[in-house]
Amino acid sequence: MKCFFKKLLICALCFVCCGCGSNTMSDPWNTVSGPWNYTDTAMGTVMQQGLYCREEETAQKFSQNVERFAEELEQEMLSWRLETSEVYGVNASAGSMEGYPLSEELAELLRECIALSEASEGAFDVTLGPVVRLWNIDSWALGTQTEGFRVPAVEELEQALNRCGSELVRLEAGEDGQEKVYLQPGMQLDFGAVGKGFALTGIQALLEEQTAMTGAVISVGGSVLTYGRKPDGTSWKVGVVNPFAPSSFAGVLSLQGQWFVSTSGDYERYVEADGRRYHHILDPATGYPADSGVCSVTILSEDGMLSDGLSTACFILGPEKGMALAGAYGAEALFIRTDGDVIMSDGMKQYWTSNMQ
Repeated sequence: MKCFFKKLLICALCFVCCGCGSNTMSDPWNTVSGPWNYTDTAMGTVMQQGLYCREEETAQKFSQNVERFAEELEQEMLSWRLETSEVYGVNASAGSMEGYPLSEELAELLRECIALSEASEGAFDVTLGPVVRLWNIDSWALGTQTEGFRVPAVEELEQALNRCGSELVRLEAGEDGQEKVYLQPGMQLDFGAVGKGFALTGIQALLEEQTAMTGAVISVGGSVLTYGRKPDGTSWKVGVVNPFAPSSFAGVLSLQGQWFVSTSGDYERYVEADGRRYHHILDPATGYPADSGVCSVTILSEDGMLSDGLSTACFILGPEKGMALAGAYGAEALFIRTDGDVIMSDGMKQYWTSNMQ
């Protein structure tokens, strides 16, 4: 069986027209310049920053702080691979009667993820680690050859799914008041579906502490944060990739102020084997790549974790149930169906300009 991996060289969502590409454009009072543009890697993907402030030195230092924050978040909290990570420790404790003490930050994130799982009828599941490992999806992200790719057997998937389910996670406060998590044997938490949005929420807090930064647009993979304003007062432009021609945009969102935008698509990471595409967005109900009639979902929200998590949940649910779920959280949604039709919430229409024919 011959199979391969295709790695896109562009983000699922990216910012465009950030400021004419110049570092010399100034506002009417000649106090702000930008964008100061920086590109790096973080959390296993590309991070792009377009920053507006007066001094380039200030922008550079802030950019470095953002990169350090994302790196520490991955290493100290969210990674399931690194032994230094809190999530690694939680997963290693699965089956323990003592439980695992959580930081306030991870406890709150886990509660929000469990709530989203309940609201989405299990379409979003932070406990899907055993199934993700079975598909070996992380090797696809590395862009390595996948000649040995194998579709998991039905029996394997059934066994892995038996170790999944947010309802199996138990959170309790210890005698000292610190919250502990208890996982059943074989369970694994995986925050890959919300980690980038969660990171952008933390970056938003860094921006709020840095008064010299008047505006920014920052992307981590398929999630984008817009913040503040550009010197000329024009909108932030966030391009949504065309899933049928990933080197182009399906359209552009024009946004003012602070927003979080996340897209999930079946074109981002996938393997093709025996004439069939297996993408990375797995349906917790079946263990297989989701098949809901959509190939891309974009969520617009005022909350980073929700924009990220909802894009996954709504992709799995499909347009009808997904639109209802997004609306319940006060988010706007845009679905691109596999037949090319575009469906969006009424609130999304005011921001969207289509490039599709």
